[in-house]
Amino acid sequence: MIDLDETDRALIRALALDATQSAGALGRELGLSQPACWRRIKRLREAGVFRGLRLDLDREALGFGVTVFLGVKLATKGRVSLQDFERAVSAIPEVQTVEHVLGMYDYRLRVVARDISDFERVLRRRIMTLPGVGNLDANVLLSEERLPGPI
Repeated sequence: MIDLDETDRALIRALALDATQSAGALGRELGLSQPACWRRIKRLREAGVFRGLRLDLDREALGFGVTVFLGVKLATKGRVSLQDFERAVSAIPEVQTVEHVLGMYDYRLRVVARDISDFERVLRRRIMTLPGVGNLDANVLLSEERLPGPI
């Protein structure tokens, strides 16, 4: 774990809002020189605070109007079955996230589809045929009020 001061936290917040900002622009915003700002960014990256840059896509603009959270309970549990399931589900392009969770279900998936009939196709032909799948529970996303951001 890295020690963060207020300037580091402000830098993280600014980059979370717009990661395309230059070190010079960020430095001016935070009262730092461009080289000092660049060194802080480099230190944070090397410490693993930043795992990479990500493009935030508008799913609806790309034709994916439905998002479904799917709870998956595996029929059998063992190290091999978990790995087989994770490997297979990660290969499905419509599955945006795969979260191994504790509780009623073993996994929580975020699945996007063009519409409900497209989701049904993905569910029947891809997800329900995965190794070890037992029970499923689907929740359709109605609206998203807050997107993931900095802690």
